[in-house]
Amino acid sequence: MKLLRIAYKKPLALFFLALFILSSLVFFHFASRPVGPSSETILIDIPRGTGFLQSIDILDKAGIVANKPFFYVLAIIKGAARQIRAEEYELSYAMSPIDIIDKLVKGDIKAYLVTIPEDFTVREIAARLAANKLVPEKAFLKLAFDQNFVQTLNVPGKTMEGYLYPETYKLDRSMGSKEIIQIMNQQFWKRFTPEMRQRAAAMGLTIAEVVTLASLIGKETGFKDEKPLISAVFHNRLKKGMRLQSDPTAVYDLDDFDGKIRKSHLLRDAPHNTYRISGLPPGPIANPDTESLRAALYPAKVGYLYFVANNNGSHQFSSTLIGHHQAVSKYQTLRKK
Repeated sequence: MKLLRIAYKKPLALFFLALFILSSLVFFHFASRPVGPSSETILIDIPRGTGFLQSIDILDKAGIVANKPFFYVLAIIKGAARQIRAEEYELSYAMSPIDIIDKLVKGDIKAYLVTIPEDFTVREIAARLAANKLVPEKAFLKLAFDQNFVQTLNVPGKTMEGYLYPETYKLDRSMGSKEIIQIMNQQFWKRFTPEMRQRAAAMGLTIAEVVTLASLIGKETGFKDEKPLISAVFHNRLKKGMRLQSDPTAVYDLDDFDGKIRKSHLLRDAPHNTYRISGLPPGPIANPDTESLRAALYPAKVGYLYFVANNNGSHQFSSTLIGHHQAVSKYQTLRKK
């Protein structure tokens, strides 16, 4: 009887061993092979508060899970049951289940390269970030104009205007308005060097005044070589007690500005309108880059007091009002032709 039992158990044990080996091979094949035949990339959004099983359901509905029971087991083996980070992921059907789970556990979420051009206003920055669905536009603006929050970043002003450095940033949707503002502001302070601080102090200017002046310079011209000349005009006018009469300041606070500055704009009673106020505006009108900041600190050594746009985007500079009127007449005539 014992021999019969042993003889019976041996084939049964071999059967289970073979079954185990076969299942392991199938499981290994599942875990290491691509989940689909194509290399198509898809975005998967796992909302915050989503549980493990719900996360797998989202992946399954997207066609990224070839075998749900096997995927559950693999996720548990990899310790992913409590480690999947709820965010937006970029996944591919060419990825294996192991690669997918590793990405979810590491929190390797989708990143966006967002370029903030020089001289963008806070409102323009908010709109661009919102277009990439990185922040709610209104929430970003509310925080950027929250004086209590602004003070926590040691910004010498009431808003973040002027202190969000124009750069290409790698951002993701987990960051939120506060973190993104902090990142951009940190970049500003990196660019505003100790040498710039010393230069400002030597000129008798505060950081706020330098940034405000730089924002006007950047808004007036995009030509690097012209910026020290524009700066010289503003510095010369300030020394003489002349109004700066910078067109961009007249439309800074307009939500419906169509890009064309009219005489009615220049006559507006607005806080930043340098056609109506003396000296610098109460704060920056945009977010300047390093070139504009340096131009504000190192104006060209010229006696210019006026400039007018010519027909190629640059400017004609004059030291006298007569010369300025002649330049204005010249370029107005050319435009009409």
